[in-house]
Amino acid sequence: MARITVANQLAAIRKQRELLDKKEQALKSKSHDKVLAKIIMLAKEAGLTASDLTKALGSTKSSKASKTPKTIRKGALAGKKVALKYRNPSNPEQTWTGRGVSPAWVQALKAAGTLDSALITPSAA
Repeated sequence: MARITVANQLAAIRKQRELLDKKEQALKSKSHDKVLAKIIMLAKEAGLTASDLTKALGSTKSSKASKTPKTIRKGALAGKKVALKYRNPSNPEQTWTGRGVSPAWVQALKAAGTLDSALITPSAA
């Protein structure tokens, strides 16, 4: 009597799976053929052409595609310029809007408690 190994059992299962996959595809194909035949019959009765169907299918895809970028976008102010809020008293070329990570000079002023001295007044801008 032949000995049944794990490898033999796995090979047998793979063959069975392949056969089942082929049967599944055949059944789906038959079902799809029936549905397509109904769609074609309804389209002919309604006087629709292939281009009409293509346009209808294409408009569905484009509406979904146009919604996707909106959900990916960041906040409403993303990419907008923001007015400067602070200027380094010791180096006027260094500025900060008050958003994001504060620069080292701002952190030093905060630690010293003199950050208000770096505020930019509207007339000084």
